[in-house]
Amino acid sequence: MATLKIAVATADGERLTAHFGETPWYEVFTIEDGKIVARERRAKPYHDDHDHEPGAHAGEHRHGGGGRNFFEPIQDCQILIAGGMGERAYEWAKSLGLEVYLTKGKVEEVVQAYLDGTLQHDPRRVHRSHH
Repeated sequence: MATLKIAVATADGERLTAHFGETPWYEVFTIEDGKIVARERRAKPYHDDHDHEPGAHAGEHRHGGGGRNFFEPIQDCQILIAGGMGERAYEWAKSLGLEVYLTKGKVEEVVQAYLDGTLQHDPRRVHRSHH
């Protein structure tokens, strides 16, 4: 069976973060033969507007954020699980080939739910632009 990598957006390594744009970390799980064989934490760029150089957003604000750069640390992943996500980030993730699940819960529980085939995507967790 092929190796699968699942990225989970989190602030503390325990629970999903409600807003993807404010998430500082990805917990990345490596799956082989339906079992978790490795777990690592990767930093997510642009999780806070104050942590990078002025002009880094080229005129965009927090909802646009780092755009596709958000996903650079998880280019080797096939699945992304998050608590909520802006519409543009959601579309970018899908355009990069990520299978995206928006849900709530604890990191390890949502990964296990995915492995069990019971993880449900909640489209109401896509934050529509209000501009």
